[in-house]
Order: sequence, then structure tokens, then C-alpha cells
Amino acid sequence: MSQATTAKLVTGDRVTLEPRVARILGSIVFISLLGLIAFTAIPYGTAHAWWKALFVAIVFALTIIWLIEGFLSNSWIADGWPVVLPALALAFFSLLQTLPTGKRGGSLASINYSPWNTISADPYQTRFFVLQLLALTLTGIFLFRYASTQRRLRILMNVVIGVAVASAIFGILRQTMQHGTAFGLPFTSAEMGYGQFINRNHFAFLMEMGFGLSLGMILGGVKRDKALIYFAALLPLWTALVVCGSRGGLVAMLAQVIVAVLLFGLVMRTGKGDEPSSKVIKLARSLPVRLILLLVLVLGILFGTLWLGGDRLAARLEDSRNEFGGDSTDRLGVKRQDVWRTTLRMFAAHPILGVGMNGYWIAVPTYHNASGTMTPQEAHNDYLELLASGGIVGFAIGIWFAAQVFRATRENLRSPNRFRRAACFGAAIGIAGVAVHSLVDFGLHMIINALVFTTLIVIATSTPQCESKLATDHD
Repeated sequence: MSQATTAKLVTGDRVTLEPRVARILGSIVFISLLGLIAFTAIPYGTAHAWWKALFVAIVFALTIIWLIEGFLSNSWIADGWPVVLPALALAFFSLLQTLPTGKRGGSLASINYSPWNTISADPYQTRFFVLQLLALTLTGIFLFRYASTQRRLRILMNVVIGVAVASAIFGILRQTMQHGTAFGLPFTSAEMGYGQFINRNHFAFLMEMGFGLSLGMILGGVKRDKALIYFAALLPLWTALVVCGSRGGLVAMLAQVIVAVLLFGLVMRTGKGDEPSSKVIKLARSLPVRLILLLVLVLGILFGTLWLGGDRLAARLEDSRNEFGGDSTDRLGVKRQDVWRTTLRMFAAHPILGVGMNGYWIAVPTYHNASGTMTPQEAHNDYLELLASGGIVGFAIGIWFAAQVFRATRENLRSPNRFRRAACFGAAIGIAGVAVHSLVDFGLHMIINALVFTTLIVIATSTPQCESKLATDHD
């Protein structure tokens, strides 16, 4: 056999082998991401620093596989760059906040020292924030790359809903059966938190996202048998969201229903294959029908919430009056209105570059006009915290990100593919719930909530392959 023939055979084997290896590596990354979503939900939503570090390490390990797969297939990301770029910009800006801007000498107890002077009040925590944000951004890139088909996108959605349902069932069982200091997890107390979360409001964030996906798939027009499955998932999610006692979660759920009704007519638009039912669709999109649907849904949810929540819900609502009520004589300064005033004072002192991402907790005592007995660790409003931590620059990047997500979501809601519209519809409802709840809480500080939120962003903004061939798919 000649050398030319041998070289040709070797080249041919390499051409057929590389795509096969690339497909295997891609499947490994996708399956690992599904497992990572389920795993991250277990240890209190990944709240502790070493669990967060493990999450970052796993994502960076998957990055190596992604790079090898991309080299073999000559493709690293299908789409999503308009959404990814603002996240990368925020990570780069946060890293700049940790760079030394010069040295400032001083002395303490006759000991001379020269500390670095940085924009961030806590450079270590800001660097840790950069690592977490990069890990979440890489996760989004992986999902854009490997959940790029309708089948994989459906699997991804079902995993998210499944994790939320499992958390809801665990929370309900814990509420009804727990009597000791631990229930499944060692730090779960009967008087604190809900489900596997230490904070009931963080639990509500996960319920809202699962609730939005399930409701979107039901109203989006999936087949009847699949709609029944999503409805079965919706019941424990709604129940857990009501009985967990999160006031912000209840407001967010009502906002989700309103958003669902407002977008319902747009989602029910038809393609060329659906012309015979155009009169029904036009009726569903009419303003009177949408108002009636909104009224029925809101009244139904309110009635069910009051019936299911009972005295516990009334007590929580009374706490809201006290928290947002008049001035306190103890000067603790931990009511939300007090914390928000403190956050605005912090922003006024650092309006351009902020005090550093994740540096809020160490910078806040300077601006907290209170007794000092208790000091807030978060702003209880992610928008205000972004403004104080990143200043105008960081907040502008956040607006850039929101604008890109809104633009891509609006396009997908008009897609001729029914599944694409339904999936985007559900993701948009989940995102809306998080956006409203973030006005009064900080649930996205939990890795599981941030990870599921990243997944919703990908579902809402990505475009699965071969969409034109699936334009009349009714699944």
C-alpha cells in the first residue's frame, strides 16, 4: 500500500472519529448540567461558601470538556452572544473593582502598614462573585450550545420542573411531619426556612420559576396528555408557594398570572398550518376574553390562597404592616424601608463605580444610621444592591442585559413554532416572577436560584435547531 493511500485512510478515520467523539463529549456536558441542577438544589440551595466553590469547580471542569468538544467540532456556541456579553462585561467590571488603585500608608498601635486601596470594600468577596458569575455565564453558554434542539430543550425544562416539584414535596412533608431539629438535612429547623432552604423567601423563588414554566406549557397549547402532566406538577408548586409563607412570593405569583394573561394572546397566534382555528384564536386574543380570563385566574388564586394559607398567611401579612409601618423606637434599622434608605445613602457616596460586587455587607455599617445591634447583610432589593455595589456603570450593564433578554424573548414569543412559543412563554412567566420578587428579596444570591434563572434565560432567548421544520409541531 502506498504512503498516499495510507495517509488518505488515516485522514478518513480521523474525519469520521472526530465528530463521534465531539458528540459524546457534548452529551457528557449536557447530562452533567442536568445533574448539576438537581445536585445544586440539595445542600440548602448551595448557600454555603464551600458548596459554592464546589459548584464553580465543577463548571470549570466542564469547561475543559467544552473546549475539547469545540476544537473537534469547530463550534463552541450556537447563539446567545447578545445575552452572554453583558454578563461577561459585568464580570470584567467586577474584576476591575478589585484592582489596587494605589497604596495608602497608615499606622495602628505603632505598627506601620500599607494596605491596598481598591474600589471594592471587600476585594476577596468581589473576586468570589466574579468566579460565581463566570461559572453561571459558562453554564448559560453550555446550555445555548448543547440544549439547541427541541428534544433537549424539553428535557431541560422537565428537569427544572422536576427539581422544583421535588423541593415543593419535601417542603410540604417537612411542614407536616417535622418535629425535631433536623429533617433530612442537619440544619433544617422546624421554626426556620422551608423545604431545603434556610430562608422561606429563597424557597419561593424556586417555586415561582417552576410555577411559571408549568403554567406556560399548559396555556401554551401542548397536547392534552402533556398538559395534564404539567398541571399535576403545578399543584404542589402552587401549594408550597402558598403555605411557605413568603409574602413576596405571593405578590410575585399574582404578577405571574397577570403577565401570563397579557402574553396569552400573543402566544396563541397561529402559523400557516393553523388557519382553520383562526376565529377561535382571534376570540382568545380579544381584550374582553383576556380580561375575563385574568379576573377568573386572579379570583381563583386569591380564593385558593386564602383557603389554603389561613391563619399563617394572615400573620405574615400583619408582619408586613409592621415592617413597612412607622418608625421603630429601638433603632435597629433592619426594616426594609430603613435598609433601602441606607442603600441609597451608600449609592450617593459611590455613584459611579459602587462599593464593589458582594462588598455591600462590609460597606453598609458606615451608612447604617441605627443602634448597631443588628446590621443588614443585603439590601433586600437586588436592583438597589446592584446600584450600590456597581454604581451607575454596573446598573447600566444590568439594563443592557435586561434589554437583550427582552428583545430575544419578544422574538421567540412570535415564533411560528408552537413548542418554541410555549417554552418561551413559560420561561418569561418565571422570569417575571423573579423580577417582581427581587424588588423585596435577594433570592438570586442562592446558587440554585441563580442557576435555574440562567436556565430560564436560555429557554426564553435561544432558538432550537430546525425550527422551520417544526413550525406546525403541536407538542
